[in-house]
Amino acid sequence: MDIKTLKALKPAEYAEAADGYRAVSDAADASKERIDKQITKAMDEANEGKAADAAQKQLKKLSENLHYTQVECGLVSGALNGFSSEIAAPRRRLIEALDDAAALGYPVSANGDVTFPAGGESKLTGEPVPGGTAVGNNGMLAPSNRALYGPGSNGLYSPDAGISGINPYLENPHHAKAQDIADRIAHALREATEIDERYSEALGKLKAAPGLSVTTKTWADVAHDVDAVSSAARDYLQDTIPFDKSPADRKEWWDTLTDEQREEYKIAFPEIIGSLDGIPAAVRDEVNRENLHVLIAKLEGQHDEISKAQLEGMKGIQEKLAGPSQPPMLLLGIGDEGNGRAIVSYGNPDTSRNVSAYAPGLGTALDGDFADDTVRRAFQTAKGAYKYDHSTASIVWLGYDAPGFTEVTSTTLADRGAPAYRSFMEGIQATNENADPHVTAIGHSYGSLLVGTAAREQGGIPGVDDIVLLGSPGTGAQTADELNVGKGHVFAASAGNDPVSWLPAPSSLIGPVPAIVNALDDERWFGRDPVSESFGATRIQSGDGPLPLWLSGEGPTPAHSGYFDSERNPSAANNIAKIVSGRADLVTTEESR
Repeated sequence: MDIKTLKALKPAEYAEAADGYRAVSDAADASKERIDKQITKAMDEANEGKAADAAQKQLKKLSENLHYTQVECGLVSGALNGFSSEIAAPRRRLIEALDDAAALGYPVSANGDVTFPAGGESKLTGEPVPGGTAVGNNGMLAPSNRALYGPGSNGLYSPDAGISGINPYLENPHHAKAQDIADRIAHALREATEIDERYSEALGKLKAAPGLSVTTKTWADVAHDVDAVSSAARDYLQDTIPFDKSPADRKEWWDTLTDEQREEYKIAFPEIIGSLDGIPAAVRDEVNRENLHVLIAKLEGQHDEISKAQLEGMKGIQEKLAGPSQPPMLLLGIGDEGNGRAIVSYGNPDTSRNVSAYAPGLGTALDGDFADDTVRRAFQTAKGAYKYDHSTASIVWLGYDAPGFTEVTSTTLADRGAPAYRSFMEGIQATNENADPHVTAIGHSYGSLLVGTAAREQGGIPGVDDIVLLGSPGTGAQTADELNVGKGHVFAASAGNDPVSWLPAPSSLIGPVPAIVNALDDERWFGRDPVSESFGATRIQSGDGPLPLWLSGEGPTPAHSGYFDSERNPSAANNIAKIVSGRADLVTTEESR
């Protein structure tokens, strides 16, 4: 990237090229939709036999090609827009520097050196102060080590060269101006080169192999392409997306974009838009479904245990999304960082009057069990709440790394996850279309510590009206008032056969009195027992649940996982549904411990 190239470059041409690629992407998407929803369906109804089957296979193949074209052209469009936006700044600074040099009559060489004229007599020697050529700082030399070309010499004068150890050019009034211009030119070229190399590398990866076969490996490559474009466009994204603003500010930003701009972000940066709190739920669902397809292909090429587990979980979610669901199922978040990320909602949280978000606990990860059991709990809550108010959305939020058995005794993961949970709930408040939606935070097991940690921050959890704590080993709080919703809006349930809710304080395990005795007081592992009288929450009625271990034949702690299940713990499940639907006045209670 030299002066001639950068000066001649026209950012608008790259933006126009981006528009062209986006048009191809849109056309491919429209064609794919027509094949999938019109042509394939019509052929299926009108034709039978081997020829029809062969035609359907070819249509499916064509649909995959169009899908691939849509995604890749969208990525090219995003990269070109990013380049156009970023390269404009160093180009502008270069032209300003060149204009300043021209106004002063300083010639500029092809590589950015700036020549300046003689400048009067030296106060030290009385000799004429010569002119010279200023060399721009290359980013490696400190300003005090800059050098100047001497007249008629191919060598450099260092700052301590010249008569009596004084550089003769430092007395020249033109020197400082020329040096400033040379530095600005060097900085502009250096920045432009970095931008050019960054985007060239990303665009170089957006190539299709010859042929019409779009395979799992092809989609795995798309996952790397998505990462490459997002990485190349990091500065562009930081400048254009309000990451450091509130979800409400992000919602306002999204609303001000044109349809074309929204499409660019959705296609080129799905992993970012799909996880950005403050973006409408329908948009997050759309891009996350697309990204889920890519992530599955990426994970199918990896063979470590975490990737295998995440692949099973994502395929399970994909299968559920493909089937009918009432209330409708939305994918509000998906990712492969850590043990996996997934946010699933039954019902639209933007249009529902009642919204709940359940944070799971010990042992939860994005795996087959999550897709089957944990997601089902959100569905069970939504189904139960529908009896009281159809305008209800129930969410399971796995936006953090829940602990395994070796980490469950520490607050570290709850401390890390609480800010993300607060941000998500603030996003729910920002995008909900109702004037005053009723929002419930639900924490189960270690998730109750996460919810408690989030609630204990100043102002509580944004937008939350009620908090439900299930099978809790403590919230980090000593009283319900610390959770910032008012003690009358904190509800807790503990099944008699749930060992987690009886987990004593750490000191009890090493004290002289057996732990089982210490568990009878109100101190738990992470603070005061939420169902104790001294904590001050409303204890909602919950059955004892199945016996643990071999006594029930249902696993080690079936009572701990049964709160949402209307068959295993009907009283708890019904009370949760009442609270979530805004009918806490109907809950049945039991005596505090």
